[in-house]
Amino acid sequence: MVEQASAWVESPLQMLCAVEAHHAGLLGPATAIVPRAGLRALKATRRELRRLGLPEGLVLSEPRERMPRRVQAVGDAFSGRVQLRWLLSKPGRVVIVDDGLATLRLLELIADGPYRPLLRARAEAGRLRAALGLAAALRLRASRVSVFTALPVEAELEAAVRRAGVELVRHDFAWLRAQPLSAEGPAERTVVLGTSLVRNGLVHRDHYLRWLTDLAAREPLAYYPHRREDPVDVALIRESPGITVHDAGAPAELTLRGLDAGQRVLSLPSTAITSLRVLLSPRGVAVEPVDVPDDWWTSRAAPALRSHLTGVSG
Repeated sequence: MVEQASAWVESPLQMLCAVEAHHAGLLGPATAIVPRAGLRALKATRRELRRLGLPEGLVLSEPRERMPRRVQAVGDAFSGRVQLRWLLSKPGRVVIVDDGLATLRLLELIADGPYRPLLRARAEAGRLRAALGLAAALRLRASRVSVFTALPVEAELEAAVRRAGVELVRHDFAWLRAQPLSAEGPAERTVVLGTSLVRNGLVHRDHYLRWLTDLAAREPLAYYPHRREDPVDVALIRESPGITVHDAGAPAELTLRGLDAGQRVLSLPSTAITSLRVLLSPRGVAVEPVDVPDDWWTSRAAPALRSHLTGVSG
C-alpha cells in the first residue's frame, strides 16, 4: 500500500503550491492536502482547484482545526503549531512551499546560521516563543529540508542556503499552466491587486485610496481585494466610481489566468507579481509593480523592510 503524504496549508498560495509540489514529485505518488479550518479563502481556493481537476494521486481533504500527526509539507514555517509539530515528530523529510515574503525571510534565517530563531519579521517574541523558534530552527537542521519556490532568490542567498544543507527547488507553476482556461477575465483593461500593506500599518490608507480614485478617474478598474484587506476599506473602494470589486476569494494566480493581451495588472509590492508574470506574460499581459512613494510609508515601515518589499517585486 502506498503511503500518503500530508500537506498542511493555511493560505490560498500555500494550497496552490502544495498541488504544484505534488505534481513535481516532491511528495511521492499520494498526497492529501489538509487545509486549516475556518478560513473562507481556503474554501474558495479548494473549490476552484477541484473544478480544474487534480493531479493523479492528490486529494483535497476536509478542513481541520488540528494538524495531522505526521506532516511532510507545510507553507508557514513560522507558525507556532507547525514548529511544535516538528519538535514532537522525528526528524525526516520536510517540504516547505511558498508563503509569500515569509519564504524569503525563512531562507535568510537559514543562511544566517543554525542559531537564528524562526520568527516572523517584525515579530516581538517573548522568551518562550523565541525558544520555540530556536528549537524549530535546530530541528530543521537535523531534517532533510526542501524549499519549493517560484520566487526569485539572489545567487548569494541561494548558495548560502545550499551550504546550510537545504535543497532549493524551483518551479514555474507547471501544473497550473497546463490546465485549460475555465473562465474569462474581467472586461476592464486594468486590474489592480489589493494589498495588505495598509491593514498592516505600513502604508497610509488615505494615500492608497486617493491613488485608486485618481486611477479610476482615467479608466475603469477591476479591483481584486487582498484576503487580509480591511473590509471597511474594501467597502469604500466598492463605492468609488469607476471601480468594480471582484470578491474572488481564490488566489490571483487562479482567478486572473483568463486575462488577454492588452490587459495589465497593477500591484503594490507583492510576491504575486512574480507568479503572475510566469502565468500571464506568455499571453501578452503586462504585470507591473507600482512603486510606493516615500510619503506613503508609515513610521512602522523600516528602510530595510521597504527595500525587501521593493526587491522581491521589482
